[in-house]
Amino acid sequence: MKNYLLVFLSAILSISASAQDFDKQPTIGVFIGKMNYQGDLNPSSFKFSHSKFTAAVNINKPLNRWMTLRAGAGIGSIEAADRYNRDYLKPRNLSFFSTIKEVNAGLEFTFLDISRTRFTPYMYGGFAYFHFNPWTYDNNGTKTYLKPLSTEGQGLPQFPSQKPYELSQWALAFSSGVKFAVTNDIIVGFELNQRKTFTDYLDDVSSFYVDRNTLLQAKGAKAVELAWRTDELPGTNPYPAHGEQRGTPSEMDWYYFFGVNVEFKLSIFKNNRNSKVLAYQRCPRISH
Repeated sequence: MKNYLLVFLSAILSISASAQDFDKQPTIGVFIGKMNYQGDLNPSSFKFSHSKFTAAVNINKPLNRWMTLRAGAGIGSIEAADRYNRDYLKPRNLSFFSTIKEVNAGLEFTFLDISRTRFTPYMYGGFAYFHFNPWTYDNNGTKTYLKPLSTEGQGLPQFPSQKPYELSQWALAFSSGVKFAVTNDIIVGFELNQRKTFTDYLDDVSSFYVDRNTLLQAKGAKAVELAWRTDELPGTNPYPAHGEQRGTPSEMDWYYFFGVNVEFKLSIFKNNRNSKVLAYQRCPRISH
């Protein structure tokens, strides 16, 4: 019984020591990768085709061996077009581009003790606040922002159900990946990030076509031109009747980014600076 008690106490002391000696040093992370989106112009989830460059910076503060407080900011681009879409959606012929800027914060959970295993899977959950502004090219190749055109009647008094969308919104942030300790001060991770938004207008497409003449009088010919672009394709097609389906309002949009994240412990910069100071302060050798 005494031996069992000693083993039990030793285990408790070992766990306590492990909980106290974890590395509390904050790290700064640099992320580089590719961004894509899922919505009415791209119903599929993340895929590398038509994905665009994205970059971010993260600050990480360990709370204990398994949880880290993480905050960051990033920028990237998304785009999609019906010409790459499912066959039955290609005649709609819509397209869009947008820059995504976001800040995020949340908790990261690691599954293994990376100081011993030198690698670990991990997950991240939190919130993101992002800005977007969809645009496209008109028939003359001119870049045209879509929100001011109210392509689905958003904000027009004739269509009270069509509410205007905000260009800055909240999203749920999720990430998963695996990281490797290259050295004691540098960690490299491969990471997939997902953002669940609460808007269906990342691509300016959500619900239904509105009456052509009303849209023309309220917003002009450019709004009509970019709300319905089937007439740019071969063949003749009449402008859709009011209420005909244009998008799927029941499904909110997502955006994704995948890439490499490199973390540096802040102490590495302090140590390098101290080394340079010591080298500068060394006395010169005197030759005889």
